[in-house]
Amino acid sequence: MKKIYGNKQLLDALAGMRASGRTAHSMMICGEKGSGRKLIARYYAQSLMCEAPENGRPCGVCNACRNVEKGIHPDVIYPEKSGKLGNYKIETAREVIADAYVKPNNSSGCKVYIFADCSHVQAPTQNALLKLIEEPPEYAYFIFTCGSKSEFLPTIISRCVCFSTSLCTEEEAAESLGESGFAANDIQKAISCFHGNIGMCESYITDEELRARVDLTKSLADSIIRKDEYALSVGLFSLGRERDDVREVLSMLDKLFRDAAVLAKDSSAETIGCFREGAAALSRSVTAYQSARIHSLIEKAWGAVESNVGIPLALTALGAEIMEIVG
Repeated sequence: MKKIYGNKQLLDALAGMRASGRTAHSMMICGEKGSGRKLIARYYAQSLMCEAPENGRPCGVCNACRNVEKGIHPDVIYPEKSGKLGNYKIETAREVIADAYVKPNNSSGCKVYIFADCSHVQAPTQNALLKLIEEPPEYAYFIFTCGSKSEFLPTIISRCVCFSTSLCTEEEAAESLGESGFAANDIQKAISCFHGNIGMCESYITDEELRARVDLTKSLADSIIRKDEYALSVGLFSLGRERDDVREVLSMLDKLFRDAAVLAKDSSAETIGCFREGAAALSRSVTAYQSARIHSLIEKAWGAVESNVGIPLALTALGAEIMEIVG
């Protein structure tokens, strides 16, 4: 069973529920991408299915634990996403509702549904699931992982036990990446970008496209530092039309301006973004007030993209507004 770094309080809470027999039938695990929310969801599923739990914790070696780890346990179900936006549709909800009333066939007597990476789940889908979550069969459990509780309707949130993941220390991240067999130089580069976010560090090492998005974010920051509106426009245009790419780059750019505001007050402060040197340079040319305004602009641009405004149009407007502030 893969070791989970950090999140000790969360893991202790899950173990306490399992040991006391007061397990939550509906759970929401929130946290930033790469922070271990899906890993913890799987861990909770293992604790429910485990043939020999130890103080509420899964043993990690029984057949049930191994099958959950491999993703082949027949009663740990990951509902499928569909459509252009990769979302959970109402048809999927109806399939889950029908399946949930089919009793499991395993020694634990449990059946677990893990809705991973929930984002903009449509209201009809959530409303369809509401009755099932409110009054589930005694053997059925539902786990939702997401970036924020705000992704869900208040009626869903009120029926779930909600937990938040936390990032590890950089030392813990380095230890975890080392155990996975990554080279020391690659680990150092990854941690300089994503710090204690183990999932994102792993992706940075293995995913060439993520490295390209990090490089693009750094290039955008350089363009802003140089006040080169043309280079900024070209960089933003090169993002293309994939929403996930746009969201990730805008999120990384937003963190750089947050870091710039922090470094302007304390040059030795810890940063959370992927480009400390760029944030330091921004801190010398952009005030904290300007950083806050740019943060609002980035949020507005992403809101426009989510509202189906054309991505090139939204990014062009963003570039012009940023240059108006820093110029």
